[in-house]
Amino acid sequence: MAEGDGFVPGRYGQETGMSRSRTCDVCGATLIVSPHGGRPARYCSSACRQLAFRRRAASGVTPAVSTAGGSVLPPALDSFVGRRHELSGLRTLLRSSRLLTLTGAGGVGKTRLALEFAKGLPKRFARVDLVELASLQDSTLVTQSLAAALGVGERAGRTGVDVLVRAIGDASRVLILDNCEHLAEPCARLAATLLGRCPRLRILATSREALRVPGETVFRVGELYLPPADAGDDATALMQSDAVRLFVDRAASNSPGFTLHRGNGHLVAEICRRLDGLALAVELAARHVGALALSDILAGLDDQFSQLDLLTGGSRTGPARHSGFAAAVDWSHRLLDPAEQAVFRRLSVLVGGFDATAAQAVCAGDGIGRRQVFRILCALEAKSLVVRLPGETAPTRFRQLSAIRVCALDRLRASGELHATLRRALAWLTELAGRGRGEVFADQAGSPLAAERDNLVSVLACSAGHGDAVLVRLTLELARVHYQQEQPSAARALLTGLLRGAGGRALGGQVPALAARVACQQADLDEALRLGEQAVQSERMRRDAAGLANALDARAAARLCRGEFAEAVADLRECLEVVASPSRPQDTAWCTHHLAWALLQAGGELEADELMSRCLPVLRQQAPWPRTAAALHTAGAVRLALGRLRSAETLFAEVLRIAPGASFHALYPVEGLALVAAESGDMQRALRLYEASVRARRRLDTEPEAPWWHRMEQAAARARTRLSAAAQDAAVAGARGLRGERLVAYALGAGSGEDRTRRDVRATDERLRLTVRESTVAELVAEGLTNRQIADRLGLSIHTVATHLDKVRDKLGLRSRTQIALWAAARTEGGCTARR
Repeated sequence: MAEGDGFVPGRYGQETGMSRSRTCDVCGATLIVSPHGGRPARYCSSACRQLAFRRRAASGVTPAVSTAGGSVLPPALDSFVGRRHELSGLRTLLRSSRLLTLTGAGGVGKTRLALEFAKGLPKRFARVDLVELASLQDSTLVTQSLAAALGVGERAGRTGVDVLVRAIGDASRVLILDNCEHLAEPCARLAATLLGRCPRLRILATSREALRVPGETVFRVGELYLPPADAGDDATALMQSDAVRLFVDRAASNSPGFTLHRGNGHLVAEICRRLDGLALAVELAARHVGALALSDILAGLDDQFSQLDLLTGGSRTGPARHSGFAAAVDWSHRLLDPAEQAVFRRLSVLVGGFDATAAQAVCAGDGIGRRQVFRILCALEAKSLVVRLPGETAPTRFRQLSAIRVCALDRLRASGELHATLRRALAWLTELAGRGRGEVFADQAGSPLAAERDNLVSVLACSAGHGDAVLVRLTLELARVHYQQEQPSAARALLTGLLRGAGGRALGGQVPALAARVACQQADLDEALRLGEQAVQSERMRRDAAGLANALDARAAARLCRGEFAEAVADLRECLEVVASPSRPQDTAWCTHHLAWALLQAGGELEADELMSRCLPVLRQQAPWPRTAAALHTAGAVRLALGRLRSAETLFAEVLRIAPGASFHALYPVEGLALVAAESGDMQRALRLYEASVRARRRLDTEPEAPWWHRMEQAAARARTRLSAAAQDAAVAGARGLRGERLVAYALGAGSGEDRTRRDVRATDERLRLTVRESTVAELVAEGLTNRQIADRLGLSIHTVATHLDKVRDKLGLRSRTQIALWAAARTEGGCTARR
């Protein structure tokens, strides 16, 4: 009999020409099994099968997991957490692909996902076989290892692949080739041959890089889903994260009674974030729960030297590569050639990610050319040792996952290359900073180092104590980035050190000017003015026109915050005289815009409007969008002060169309449109936009300039006096659902001119048929509230709410609650309100 028919020495009692026999596992009766296909029987009857099941249950032995067609996979001894989307995606892909390769970083959970997926395969697959390759070192033995896993041996002159092809035949089978990365080439050749000769075979491979076989579908297994940044301590929201659920599950196994609650939720979430959701790293960290407090685990992960110690202590019975995270990374590291190993460890100094240019600047040298680095970077990404950051921004950015980076940094220290790599990183960052030289108002321009903030922080920290001019310059640039990203505490700490040192004084008025702006952000107005005066004095002594213009602008900002409008106007008029030059039209336009804003506060709306008409076209054409957005807002505020509401509305709307909806830049025009609504008599819309802006500013932790916000609060107070209590409640309730792009859409939805007038008239005609209470109830229905919730909100009985809804149906000719909700939502989204 040919071995390909499934004969396994020692498994069957006797071989015959047409059939093979074996005995029942319970009673020993002889079983006759067909030699062609099907799963070999183990029992002679259902009675023996049931008896065997009862014996296993009584003994407490966990049976191996049976899958489609009765194949056997090793049983899981712990629970499988999450990955619902991945499992669904794999099921879809396996229908159309015969070679599906799961790739991803070491410890991301490829093997466990593959096994869990295999357990749920449909019954049309006669067998599912697992072939574990991790322990195999000889590439020539791949075929033999697969044959051994399938339980086939050489027979009748057939050897190697022929034996496997004969054994698999045209049966519908699935092979799981686990951990192919160190044997990628022989695995690829074998997979291509088997798929070509076995028409109903499918292969599911796990590897840290693709096999690169024609027809292969690569499925990248990413990190576990992390909790959203705004989840806080909400246990329900946090448990939606696969990473948090895995941590809690494994922590509870190690420390019975451990649960997630409001007291520890933020710590668990932050631990998972620091570990980038890497399944193995999360499990290893969770094993320390009980022995260490969560705060101690988090502190250990912050320390690069102790993080590797925390991420140890894996299962004694699991693969050696999972005994600790360093072992998992070492497994991948051994597969790299020397040049790849060098680039891998040098990239570890770039904690904030990098593009190809940054990688070349930092990693080239000592025998590795710049052109080599790009090829190696692609190879490391293919091997899952760096990951591509999501998004379609150019240039493409990559990063090393946190735990992988710590391992790479440990190797960089051991290689003796740390200081040389840091010097190259400093040179690269200095070159980037140099691109911003020549900016008069650099504090308010987009810093070329904004995208590299975390790299700048890390490299400066590692280079602390050198005290040279390069570090001083980069420290100022970092403070500038913190200021622009509204992180004044971090900026002020750096600037305080520069103001005390000789290196900072060498930069003239740049340091105190930026420090004055930072003090304004922190509402430390006396200090802001002192620092502004220091900056002006320093630059007058240096006779640097550009430096003096910047210092005057900073002092004017401090005076505006203090309400000293006339003095601010004087500073900005001098600034404009200093900076005005045909060769610097954008700087001149920017200073003109600032002067117009100061004049608006001082009551000079007409001059401010004339100045904006001169500078706005230049900024629209030449300036980056944040500067254009600021100038458009100023122009809108000036037109608002002049009572030109339609023009102001158009300008504010233009800001909303260029500013990201989730940024603080979008809030000023939203507030401007609230003021337009208030001046137009649309008090409910004004109050709704005001309340939505308040909530958004609270979420973003940002505050507007005091004069602007004072005007907003006055408008909101006026709206409240004009609205009934129910209308106020409806406006506040409506604001709760407005955030991000939805807030922008609502703010833009009002329209202007005749279109809005027609909508307002139509809405008024419809709403005049309803009482104030009926309108309010309809709006609350549109928000999804039940009758009970509406009753609680308005202090009514459920019966009264139902009566109001009946009257709404009768007056508007609507038949259902859904129609009421759609009607009210249409009125709200259109920006229409009743004139009460």
